[in-house]
Amino acid sequence: MAALMSLRHYDSDSDASNDEKEEQNDGFNAHLQPIDKSKSVGASMALVLAPEVETSADTSGLRHLDPTTKEVKHNPKYEELYAPQMGPTNPFQTQQASAVRNTLAGFAEPSHFNDFQFENQRRTFTSYGYALDPSVEKVIGDTENAEEMKGATVFEVNPKKPEKRKREKNIDAGDIEGYLGPWGKYVDEKTVMKPSEEEQKELDEILAKRSKAGRQTEEKSMEEKTTLHIKDPFDYQGRSFLHPPQDVGVNLKSEEPPEKCFLPKKQIFTWTGHTKGVSAIRWFPRYAHLMLSCSMDTKIKIWEVYNDRRCVRTYLGHKQAVRDITFNNDGKEFLSCGYDRFCKLWDTETGQCKSRFTSRKVPYCVKFHPEEDKQHLFVAGTSDKKIVCWDIRSGEIVQEYDRHLGAVNTITFVDQNRRFVSTSDDKSLRVWEWDVPVDFKYIADPSMHSMPSVTLSPNGKWLACQSMDNKICVFDVLNRFKFMRKKTFKGHMVAGYACGIDFSPEMSYISCGDADGKVYIWDWKSTKLYSKFKAHDDVCISVLWHPHETSKMATAGWDGVIKYWD
Repeated sequence: MAALMSLRHYDSDSDASNDEKEEQNDGFNAHLQPIDKSKSVGASMALVLAPEVETSADTSGLRHLDPTTKEVKHNPKYEELYAPQMGPTNPFQTQQASAVRNTLAGFAEPSHFNDFQFENQRRTFTSYGYALDPSVEKVIGDTENAEEMKGATVFEVNPKKPEKRKREKNIDAGDIEGYLGPWGKYVDEKTVMKPSEEEQKELDEILAKRSKAGRQTEEKSMEEKTTLHIKDPFDYQGRSFLHPPQDVGVNLKSEEPPEKCFLPKKQIFTWTGHTKGVSAIRWFPRYAHLMLSCSMDTKIKIWEVYNDRRCVRTYLGHKQAVRDITFNNDGKEFLSCGYDRFCKLWDTETGQCKSRFTSRKVPYCVKFHPEEDKQHLFVAGTSDKKIVCWDIRSGEIVQEYDRHLGAVNTITFVDQNRRFVSTSDDKSLRVWEWDVPVDFKYIADPSMHSMPSVTLSPNGKWLACQSMDNKICVFDVLNRFKFMRKKTFKGHMVAGYACGIDFSPEMSYISCGDADGKVYIWDWKSTKLYSKFKAHDDVCISVLWHPHETSKMATAGWDGVIKYWD
């Protein structure tokens, strides 16, 4: 009490009057003084010493609802139902964002269903086409079926199990002959079944059809004809047109090629007679005073190269286009092969067809064996990936070389005729020993293309191949068929066509035709393009240098003409 009384004199000012102090102290310490009974309580001053604090009690007057409440027992106001869960409403939230949700898409109320019942109804609907809709207690779907089944579900329908078939029994092990064990037959089992009469008729029809399809029809060859276009087949001395002329200013019997060859400059003659594209031309062996041509018009013609340059004889014997022709060594016979799947042997002088050969496949190329003692043998590359060797005397196939993976395009004899090289659509080059049906050299490279035309150089050292990527590739025959990377001839466009290649007789030039009907001539040593000129209106398929002339060249095209250049 004394401490409280001392507060009355705390911080007294000497300058202030005692009365003022007393008044101040009275007001300041009023709550410490005893209450004066004379003054009423209502008139006394009310003191609120508690600080003003925000109340935690809700003053809004709304009754809040727990969001998880399942049942509400009073009638809530709109504001109560849509009040925010916590804190004040966010004024910037969209209506969608402010909505109550418990999944990403919105508010999903938990629903209660039985897995078994659901699956049962689903399977019933799948099997019988009807199901029970629990919301309306009504069958939906196939109501007729539901009535028949009396609304049974899959679970209620009990499928009847088929009765087990009974087996014949004999488990007496002592009965050696009749013991069956568990392997007895079924009681009603039939071990031999005979078709009924109707079934037998159907079977007979099917078998008859099969035997017809399996029987290969023997293709009939066309009847061969020949036409001689000159008045007299013999001259005044009785010599046939096969005899080489000696009054042409060139020694056709010489073994040596001309010393120097020159580039042909102008066209000097055109042989016309074929009605469709020419597919191949060949010089008469050794002398080259005659030229044989075959065409897509199914005809084969032989032409004079000197004097009147007439068409001497026409050979007719193929049903479809003739693909390739080749003379034997003396030129008295030649082979032709066509798309009618036949190879035919002709007598050059008389035009008689001596024999026919077919393996039921299209032959793409034919070649006689160049050795004198093997002139009765010839090989043909066919569309069924085989190289077939025929014997003319017997008409039999004596050897098959079956290693290629695509149709065989060319056959070329090399190395003193002991071996031959074949190319195919399988983009490979294979080298074979004669009469050994396994290739001893296989040349294939991912960068290689198909090579549908191959020519051996006059000296037998090089193999020039027309590659389908518009190049002429060269292989060294004597050095294990090495690909001469630097000796490639480019500039022409041959993709898709088997344009033939030829060397000039003394090997200073190499030439070939192209798809636009042009003839290209390159220098053999430097691989430079020396000359190109337009020769045909369509593909120029074949180019041949004359073996005894210095600058003469024959070209054949798909426009049906053969041209002679000098």
